[in-house]
Amino acid sequence: MKTTKCSSATKAFEKALATRPASKYVLRLYVAGATDRSQQAVLRARQLCETELQGNFELEVIDVYQQPILARDGQIVATPTLVREFPQPVRRLIGNLANTSGLFVGLDWGKKGRTAL
Repeated sequence: MKTTKCSSATKAFEKALATRPASKYVLRLYVAGATDRSQQAVLRARQLCETELQGNFELEVIDVYQQPILARDGQIVATPTLVREFPQPVRRLIGNLANTSGLFVGLDWGKKGRTAL
């Protein structure tokens, strides 16, 4: 019986991986409350994703005050922090996201010399 459960779980996992678009980025933005700095980071992250990834992304915004366990599990020590979870390797960028050329390099998107959003 254990083999059947393991086999069906493995098949379900493989199916989930197969249905996920290969080029989809998974990003998490950790912010601290509804401050101006947090709001600017959310706005810049959304603009950047919509412009550069053209719908091939999932952006999750996490308020560390509302969900401190997620911040702890993500080892977040400063906000705002943008984390690229997928594709691997995981990349972390700390700051207000105003330096877009640094973002492209940090997120490994291969685009340099952009101006601030």
